[in-house]
Amino acid sequence: MQSALPCGMRWLLLIAAMLLSAAPLRAQTGPVTVHIPASDGAILNATLIRPDWAVKAPALVALHGCGGPFPRRDAQWAQALAADGHIVLFPDSFGSRGLGSQCQVKSRIISPTGQRRRDALAAAAWLAAQPGTPPGGVALIGWSNGASTVLAAGRAAPDVPAGLIRGLLAFYPGCRPAAKNPGWAPVAPLLVMIGESDDWTPAAPCRDLAARFPGRITLVTYPGAWHEFDVADWPVRVRHGLAYTAGGDGVAHVGGDPAARQDALTRVPAFLAALPPIATPAQANR
Repeated sequence: MQSALPCGMRWLLLIAAMLLSAAPLRAQTGPVTVHIPASDGAILNATLIRPDWAVKAPALVALHGCGGPFPRRDAQWAQALAADGHIVLFPDSFGSRGLGSQCQVKSRIISPTGQRRRDALAAAAWLAAQPGTPPGGVALIGWSNGASTVLAAGRAAPDVPAGLIRGLLAFYPGCRPAAKNPGWAPVAPLLVMIGESDDWTPAAPCRDLAARFPGRITLVTYPGAWHEFDVADWPVRVRHGLAYTAGGDGVAHVGGDPAARQDALTRVPAFLAALPPIATPAQANR
């Protein structure tokens, strides 16, 4: 098994630098690297961030996109979520296995519905078992490929432990596989945020999915916004050579949208605050 610790350390240092350069809303502990056993025998390198003050439920597992860890985006969300009192865990499914960006790879050995799903559940179980993690379940949050992993890991299935997943948050996921699967249903309340103009992972399949679960899925679409709309100071540009895009031509726009980003920064903590805790089977039988 190959170790990706040097890559993980670079990511950790980048996040730490960006957190320190941001004006903190409150003090928070610095990020630390932790190691989580995966179902395929790999060891997931992950970055764990804990607030210094009273911890607020739920803790979150944050899942990167097809490019792997993205410090520009990861650091801003780590800052915002930790400032609100949440523990946040960022596992690296690609670097931990010696893999680089998968955005241009069609035959992926680590896919949202395969090993990434199992990684997300392993990270959630690990986080839920840590001292100081609030009880009542953890939430999964992800971006793009990581958001597609949220949909896969957040599907009600026999291998999802009861009481583990409290909430699901997906930024610009690929909704088509879940929308086409009549057996797919969310194991917890789901918030999907996506740009109306997204030509990488289009919004239409997410509308179809949300229409099936009006009381369980909250869909927010942002007019004029592209993929990666929540990244600050990220000018819109065109990417080429992508493995999967809406038009099938490998071309998609990415870039920040200040209005959409600000809405997401307000909407995410409100969604998390409204999530009820999950009773474990033992608690339910009391």
